[in-house]
Amino acid sequence: MALLRGFFAPLLVVVLWSQSVAAQVAFGAQGEEGGPDREQAWLVPSPEPNLASHAVLFRPAGEGPFRLAVIAHASTQNTVLRVLTPQPQYKPLAALLVARGFAVLVPERPGHGKTGGKYLEDQNGCDGADYVHAGRATAEEIMAATAYLRQQPFIRRDGTVIIGHSAGGWGALALAGADPAEIAAIIAFAPGRGGQPNGLPNQVCAPHSLIAAAGEFGRGARIPVTWLVAANDGYFPPDFSRKMVDAFRAAGGKADFRVLPPYDGEGHWIAETENGVKLLPAELDRALKGSTQQPLARAKKP
Repeated sequence: MALLRGFFAPLLVVVLWSQSVAAQVAFGAQGEEGGPDREQAWLVPSPEPNLASHAVLFRPAGEGPFRLAVIAHASTQNTVLRVLTPQPQYKPLAALLVARGFAVLVPERPGHGKTGGKYLEDQNGCDGADYVHAGRATAEEIMAATAYLRQQPFIRRDGTVIIGHSAGGWGALALAGADPAEIAAIIAFAPGRGGQPNGLPNQVCAPHSLIAAAGEFGRGARIPVTWLVAANDGYFPPDFSRKMVDAFRAAGGKADFRVLPPYDGEGHWIAETENGVKLLPAELDRALKGSTQQPLARAKKP
């Protein structure tokens, strides 16, 4: 646990740093709310000095306080594609969570889109990929945004859920050893890195390294993980994902692994689209029910 505390210690610096540069970066809401889910642009801290992450926030009607769900987006090693990527929103998934009483933050991590800055979670190529470093860097980015939102008056201090997709899910797995008082549960959609190298489906860069890194994240894990993958995921297919789950569990991690129905032509994107999210309510409710002893508060319709 001392190692984990050492890893997450920089998160304390994020809070102090955010206070010291408040005059330079105006964290918080950046515009008016709009739409049924009160969509609003925000700026939140990142681990990169003087760099704010662009984010979008959704929340139920009323003043709260609401439980917080943070969605960590997918990524790519392709620099050009990262720069051109639009602000991740995951609107259908966010709407599902808002309907269940959550405020939902989707932060854009450094090295992507409008946020820009250095790509902190670089895995360092294929053959020599450092998946542990990549996951922990992503975890630190997730927690920088999460820690800031948990300070807001409309957010509950308990019951925070981290939901990660692909590389974002990999970063969420790296958080499994965090303090359960800060994170109640982790839901990871097809977590991993290095999938489909050179566009080749059902292949993974340095697969043994990725499996070993999953075991590293399971060592000392304290937060329960719901691990979801579509039957036709061409990045981290179910058979390969099971190997990662087995390594995570063997090292001490607790993971509920479930294979979702096939979705469209490529199941890896099931968490991003409206039709894909229609397949998720039962699994999502199962995962969320296990994250708290309190009944899920459902937002009232306007």
